[in-house]
Amino acid sequence: MNVTVADNLDQLYKNAADLFTVLAEKAINKKGKFVVALSGGSSPKAIFELLASKSYAEKIEWNKVYFFWVDERWVPLNDEKSNAKMTFQTLLNKVPVNADQIFPMFREGISAEEYAAEYETQIRNVLGENDSFDFILLGMGDDGHTASLFPGEKILNENKKWVDAYFLAPQDMYRITLTAPIINKAENILVVTFGEQKKHALNEVLNGEYNPQLYPLQLIKPENTELQILTTSETIEMK
Repeated sequence: MNVTVADNLDQLYKNAADLFTVLAEKAINKKGKFVVALSGGSSPKAIFELLASKSYAEKIEWNKVYFFWVDERWVPLNDEKSNAKMTFQTLLNKVPVNADQIFPMFREGISAEEYAAEYETQIRNVLGENDSFDFILLGMGDDGHTASLFPGEKILNENKKWVDAYFLAPQDMYRITLTAPIINKAENILVVTFGEQKKHALNEVLNGEYNPQLYPLQLIKPENTELQILTTSETIEMK
């Protein structure tokens, strides 16, 4: 596990955007495409805005980038709660991405469970059976959850499906999410988390006993790389 502590949020955003740019170039040079899964929430918003800025956008071959999502609230794409809506507003509408290379985690006229199976097929079609995401961007909530892998939920035990959906009772809504097995297959995984309110959970994830039922981020144990965590000094207990 590699933990990078940024001096401030601007440096954190720059570090994340720089990594995205470097990995995009590397993957495209190697195999002609860069396949990513992005997180929603507040943490990535400024990163997406930076990637859409001229200094970064000109460095990336957007027509060779394939966009999936890590997880989503099961709401229409124009809903304010939609992770996809935020990503379109801050990044995808501002760069020349091919529309058929964007795979939102929602479709009208189908249940969340049905679409989870369909979404897994979409991923397999792009990746190939034995391939993996080039880059997955994760966040972490105050309770130690990542993606829609929330403490105590049955989905934490899923070890076969790549995508699953379930009703999250505390939020009174369905969630659809990548599962730990497919996340852990990724070539590169970056967790971006910051804020005083996340300090306890991050310390437990990094230094506490292994208890993924309570701190689900501990489930993320990459098979092909070292987990990268990007945070700020106020969020981490320095040893």
